[in-house]
Amino acid sequence: MSPWLQIRAATAADRSDLRRAIVELQEHERRLHDSRLPGEQVADAYLGRIESRAAESGAMLVAEWAGAFVGFVAGWIEESDAIVETPDSDRFAFVSDIFVAPEFRGRRVASQLLGAIERCLAQPGITRLRLCALAANDAAIHAYRRDGFSPYEIIYERPIVRRAEASDGCLDRAQEPSP
Repeated sequence: MSPWLQIRAATAADRSDLRRAIVELQEHERRLHDSRLPGEQVADAYLGRIESRAAESGAMLVAEWAGAFVGFVAGWIEESDAIVETPDSDRFAFVSDIFVAPEFRGRRVASQLLGAIERCLAQPGITRLRLCALAANDAAIHAYRRDGFSPYEIIYERPIVRRAEASDGCLDRAQEPSP
C-alpha cells in the first residue's frame, strides 16, 4: 500500500462521502448507458443495500489521504446454485462497487482498494474474486485488466423490436385464444 493512502473500514461518519460517491458513480454510468437511473434518485436506497450486504458477509472500505475521502470499495460473498459450474465457482467473493475520486485517479488507488477487499473476503473455500463493469466503461475495464482480472461472462443486450408478423410461431398474449 502507498504510504500516503490509508484504507480502513467504513463508519457511519463516512456516510455522506459514500453517498456522494454513489451519486457520482451512478451519473458516470448514466452517461455510458441509458438503463441507469439518476444518482440522486437511487443513492440512499443503494447505499443502504450495499451497507446491508457488506455487513452480512463482506466489507465496505474507505480510502483516505490526510483525512480526506479518496474512494471506497464494497463487496461480499455470493453464493449461486449454477448447476453447470464447479463448486468453487458457485461461492465467490464479489466486488459490488469501487469508486476513486477523480483527482486521485491514475495513482493505482483502485488496485489498492481491490487488494484490501480481497484480503477481507479471503476465507476458506473462496478462490475467486469477481466484479462487473459496463461494457462502455473503458477506464474501469483497463484498470481491472491491469490488476489481473479477465472476462468471465459477457452479457449482451439489444432492444426488443415489436414486429407485426409472428414468424416464429409465438402468439401475442393478447391474441391467445380464450378457453
